[in-house]
Amino acid sequence: MRDIPYRQIRAVHDESSVRVYQAYSPAIAEPALRAGTFVHPFKRERMTWIKPSFLWMAYRCGWASKPGQERVLALDLTQEGFAWALGHSALSHYDPEFHADRESWAAEVRTTPVRIQWDPERGLHHQPLPHRSIQIGLRGEAVARYVDDWITAVTDVTATMKEIGALVADQQLERAKALLPDERPYTGILPDSFSASAK
Repeated sequence: MRDIPYRQIRAVHDESSVRVYQAYSPAIAEPALRAGTFVHPFKRERMTWIKPSFLWMAYRCGWASKPGQERVLALDLTQEGFAWALGHSALSHYDPEFHADRESWAAEVRTTPVRIQWDPERGLHHQPLPHRSIQIGLRGEAVARYVDDWITAVTDVTATMKEIGALVADQQLERAKALLPDERPYTGILPDSFSASAK
């Protein structure tokens, strides 16, 4: 395995967009696919978590098998929207490596609409890997921007998710790897307020 930094954003991206994943029930996924963004019964008032890692999404939804997570969506976001999310974020948990004290961390949490979590990346068998994968939690203003401004395309990738899961179960790991999306290190400009959290 190549040497991967402990914390690094990896995603399918190009000069205009960054791809993230979410899993929902058909009741939410199907209207989103028709509308090209999230609509009722998606609840804007709830925090929603987006994940650039396909394998972390696979771990979270059990290869699209868990109740309420049977449909996996790939959401293409504008580069500007993704950068805004990073620039208006706070770590979801206090970490003395990045915060002078709990009070300064709590102040960040109160004043930002985005949460960042660095969780162990996952392998094909859902095993934790040594490096971390980013999860981005959106609430309030960030959810409105996400739904109304950032999403440029919604793609149903459930079939691919299930196919890879079936190949893994059948121990056809090379075939499974060949179907994984090409997630490369994020090359967009990281805001100064985010840089410390990404080291």
